[in-house]
Amino acid sequence: MLQRKKQRISRKFTDKSDLFDGLPEDLVISILSKLASSASSPSDFINILVTCKRLNRLALHPLVLSKAGSKALAVKARNWCDSAHHFLKHCINAGNVEACYTLGMIQFYCLQNRGSGASLLAKAAIKSHAPALYSLGVIQFNGSGGSKNDKDLRAGVALCARAAFLGHVDALRELGHCLQDGYGVRQHIAEGRRLLIQANARELASDFGCNVPAPEVHPVNVFLKEWFESGRGALGQGLRLCSHKGCGRPETRAHEFRRCSVCGTVNYCSRGCQALDWKLRHKAECGPIERWLEEGGNGNDGGHGGVGEMEEVVEAEHFAI
Repeated sequence: MLQRKKQRISRKFTDKSDLFDGLPEDLVISILSKLASSASSPSDFINILVTCKRLNRLALHPLVLSKAGSKALAVKARNWCDSAHHFLKHCINAGNVEACYTLGMIQFYCLQNRGSGASLLAKAAIKSHAPALYSLGVIQFNGSGGSKNDKDLRAGVALCARAAFLGHVDALRELGHCLQDGYGVRQHIAEGRRLLIQANARELASDFGCNVPAPEVHPVNVFLKEWFESGRGALGQGLRLCSHKGCGRPETRAHEFRRCSVCGTVNYCSRGCQALDWKLRHKAECGPIERWLEEGGNGNDGGHGGVGEMEEVVEAEHFAI
């Protein structure tokens, strides 16, 4: 008797439609939006798309795409294709600021579509995306995509100031050095040093320079590095990548980046990259340029100021440009 009852109940449920189909669409979209924002890799999101037709349709809803986080958009350089490009564009059309920044960096540095890339970065910056503001600041400081005469130091300072206000540590450090050196802004040594100390305190938190852990690298910087190191993108003759392993930015013209004024063997797109690389790697490798020249190097285009200048800067901030 009990067995017959169980059979009737199970038959009753199988005759009905799937319980998932009965869920309200706004509830499913809300769940998918949360998943898109917290996904640890693109596969977490893609697996939803291939589950069923309903999930595929709802996962491509503009509200869901607008919430996709940087890790959900972290396409690998080796997997770059038209489909990945179109997906990022769909996210941008849905209002996703992170997608604006990601595709903007790829367009500007990898696909060498400078105008479109800068436009997307500006679109993200207008919406107070701190990494986009800082990246535009680096472009202005270096005159990237143009000639040396295209540098706009005041614009770079303004962009870094906004990014620093939003909590971007590298922008805070860049702004501190600009104030300390009078670079693109009226010199204010005391305020510049205060910002440098503040940047170090935020970055190091509790250990203040001892056993500095590597900060989490933004997925788009990983993409840039893989793009050029894998050979998918070819650097022009005489062009170099930023020496900080977590950056990936390439020069857009010869001698765009500045070299370490002590050893002359490494080059950086910004003070932020130089500071991180100094603490994580270069401090143990850097040596006076005289020793490098004795070993057969050529320092004609290296930094100026010599060892004395580097030692003075190292004492204050552990790096120089």
